[in-house]
Amino acid sequence: MVKQENIDEVWKNVVKMLETMKYGSITLVVQDGKVVQLEKNEKVRIR
Repeated sequence: MVKQENIDEVWKNVVKMLETMKYGSITLVVQDGKVVQLEKNEKVRIR
């Protein structure tokens, strides 16, 4: 289970990523019950 203090920090970072992203995905990497990495994969649509 992920620890609460880790969740608060992760959530703040996820929100920042979402605010600057139009298309894409965010991946959380968990190790030993702690989020150790966030990955942002952003797509650019060319019309």
